[in-house]
Amino acid sequence: MNFVDDIDVRVAAGSGGHGCLSFRREKYIPRGGPDGGDGGDGGSVFFIASDATNTLVDFRISKIYRAENGTQGSGKNMTGKSGADLEIIVPVGTTISDLDTQEEIGDLKKNGDRIKVAQGGEGGLGNARFKSSTNRAPRKITKGQEGESRHLQLELKLIADIGLLGMPNAGKSSLIRKMSSAKPKVADYPFTTLYPNLGVVSVGMLQSFVMADIPGLIQGAAEGSGLGLEFLRHLERTKILLHILDLSPDNVEMEPIHAFNDIDSELKKYSEELYKKPRWLVFNKIDLVAPSDLDLMCEKIIDAIGWQGKVLRVSALSGEGCDIIAKNIMKELDEMASEEISS
Repeated sequence: MNFVDDIDVRVAAGSGGHGCLSFRREKYIPRGGPDGGDGGDGGSVFFIASDATNTLVDFRISKIYRAENGTQGSGKNMTGKSGADLEIIVPVGTTISDLDTQEEIGDLKKNGDRIKVAQGGEGGLGNARFKSSTNRAPRKITKGQEGESRHLQLELKLIADIGLLGMPNAGKSSLIRKMSSAKPKVADYPFTTLYPNLGVVSVGMLQSFVMADIPGLIQGAAEGSGLGLEFLRHLERTKILLHILDLSPDNVEMEPIHAFNDIDSELKKYSEELYKKPRWLVFNKIDLVAPSDLDLMCEKIIDAIGWQGKVLRVSALSGEGCDIIAKNIMKELDEMASEEISS
């Protein structure tokens, strides 16, 4: 499946049908009055969020979407048929903006969310509408209004509780595979992950949270280097970020202290709001470090980067520490939810 999370489309609502110019003509009634009906209204365009899709790739095939026009009115005061509305399905988490005005129109965060993006034109008035005491045979009608047209940007931001940050090959994909049912590609080379992955992590029988893995960041990501920048938007809705550091002995090029500082800097350049999100430090690949060296190695890194937040240790390969991470996350999410309710 191809993953597309940013695309522009054009939508056009239907135009209203014209009013009808008609006079009643029946046997024995040679001078019947006006009986022209109104035109039908044009259909409107709606976007509807659905859990059934998770990419905007289908919008690459067709980029113009039109609702039906209303039909013209007819004699005997018959109103034209209204055009059918057009309902377009998009993934949950899609934001919709007008490219001409730069206005954000809507943010579809829940399954079933629905928003009108283009209003159908009103049908025109038939000549029967203009009959009066001084004008018994009006020949006036009005045309149907044109439907609204817009040039829109669709941007998908995944809905997840937890976001994973880290350099390429830090073990983010391995961690989400171990902790959830997600099965992203895992290999021993950079940029194995080419698009975001979501995984549902179960904690006990009744509790769970959603974790998002994006392609690894590298130095210069805020200026467009690597793959991670274009996907950082998918972390904007998360509640907690897990900053993954690779402790493997052969990790020379991506030495943990430099790796942390590079991503910390890129995150701040990209978005101050994202930078200020709650972030936990997670040391990965602890199975590759001698137990006698682990404490000292972690302390050295923590001191060097001046870290004062929460610290966890894990082996995404063996699963050691995964349960502790999951329980800590669930507890924190529950506390956040309680604070939101009380406030």
